[in-house]
Amino acid sequence: MKPNIVFIFADDWGWGDLSCHGHPFLKTPNLDRLAREGTDFQQFNVLSPVCSPSRTAVMTGHYPARYSVHQHFAEPAQNHQRGMPDWLDPNAPTLPRFLKEAGYRTAHFGKWHLTSRLTEGAPKPEAYGYDEFAVFNGGAEWESADLHATAANTAAFIKASKGKPFFINAWIHESHTPHVPTLESMEKWKHLDPQKQVYAAVITDGDNAVGMILDALKAEGLEDNTIVMFSSDNGPEHTAAKDAQLKSDPDAQVKGYDTYYSIGQTGGMRGRKRSLFEGGVRVPFIVRWPGRTTAGAKNDTTAFSAVDLLPTLCAAAGVTLPADYKGDGENLLAAFNGKAVPRTRPIFWQWLGTKSEPDYWPRLAVRDGDWKLVMTDDAQRVELHHLTHDRAEANDVSKDHPEIVARLTKLALDWKATLPTGVDPSCVSKTRGNEPKKRGKKREAPKPTATTPTKDRNLHFTRWDTNKDGFLSLDEYNAGQKGGENLEARFKKFDKNGDWKLTSEEFVGSGAK
Repeated sequence: MKPNIVFIFADDWGWGDLSCHGHPFLKTPNLDRLAREGTDFQQFNVLSPVCSPSRTAVMTGHYPARYSVHQHFAEPAQNHQRGMPDWLDPNAPTLPRFLKEAGYRTAHFGKWHLTSRLTEGAPKPEAYGYDEFAVFNGGAEWESADLHATAANTAAFIKASKGKPFFINAWIHESHTPHVPTLESMEKWKHLDPQKQVYAAVITDGDNAVGMILDALKAEGLEDNTIVMFSSDNGPEHTAAKDAQLKSDPDAQVKGYDTYYSIGQTGGMRGRKRSLFEGGVRVPFIVRWPGRTTAGAKNDTTAFSAVDLLPTLCAAAGVTLPADYKGDGENLLAAFNGKAVPRTRPIFWQWLGTKSEPDYWPRLAVRDGDWKLVMTDDAQRVELHHLTHDRAEANDVSKDHPEIVARLTKLALDWKATLPTGVDPSCVSKTRGNEPKKRGKKREAPKPTATTPTKDRNLHFTRWDTNKDGFLSLDEYNAGQKGGENLEARFKKFDKNGDWKLTSEEFVGSGAK
């Protein structure tokens, strides 16, 4: 009998944000139950430290850079600035399509973000192999679900399965901003200070969603024949400086709380979201498959990665992959069955986003065996870490092992040379509106500084705030500046409260209207 498959994918949920991983005050009873009844894979990596490329790897079994997906999908003009398409290629091989062709009912509920809600003309999830969907962060014309609907939609789909095998991506919102915790969860944690209260409530909401899905499987008698997996798309968001306006805003419960309340933990690993160090890319991965995965086990041996999910799950479902499918992962089904499987292929990462000290400077990384090398694009700066002995990546041993550095550097650069340098034109929105003009050279607007007149900076703020959320992110600032010098340092001068989001008041000045 083919197993059902449910993949619960959280957002910005740190490795340390589970009580079974030792968090000092968060409680995750449903995830703890999943770990007791399944196997906790403690060396699982996603293939990007941010959302869209991480999810691309899960969907395709390919490194996201093979589709020029380097950062999160934003509005088309910003994607263009980054050398990205406007959506994942619907012709790419995908896990739901392979399973659907093998007789599975397929569904995607929750976050999508394989395009942007600001993009028109993006393919719907059905183009990637889904029978049903209800998503947020989808295309401009078809985004439909709210942030808390994922578990309810998943439960309804399970109930309607009627004995046919199913595959469900249940991609929950927690713990991404805006933090919109339920009143019930806020009440549960009212004894904590406001910062801890909000984050604990958000984690509780996410854990409750997991519990609702587990309960739905139990109610339908499907527990024993269902693979349930829980993971996160990247490490925890950075914790911003205190935002007095939001703290005093009575509507924050509805509009959401910002990154001041993002106090997720990495479990002692270096880096966070947007970093190629382990804190940005090593995330929880718990698998329950009764009778197959060992209950209560911790696998700290197998280096599992997101590109391995497609071949592993297809093997679990008895699906033979097409002969022309050349994936980047490997079939690690034996690890699901309780074996300490050694990985045979290296793992690669590329990062083209935020670049700052001390943990965000690496552009490339490679892991082979227990060794991990992080490096700049030109390999002039490297760090080497032995992950078994140094999980926290605190000790750079590159000078002690020049031969390993040379070997891994060559692996990373050779891999980089295989990546595309352009974008598939079929994955570009017709409404980009910023393609280069053939007639004449457009005069560049002056770069705003702290002394630029308020009126001009106000225009820049409005134009560069591409997602119209009332803030400028570092990515939006960089895109607006079109590759200027010392952009991050200039951004920080405006960013008075250190939350990595510029308000109009910070960027434009107190005279802004």
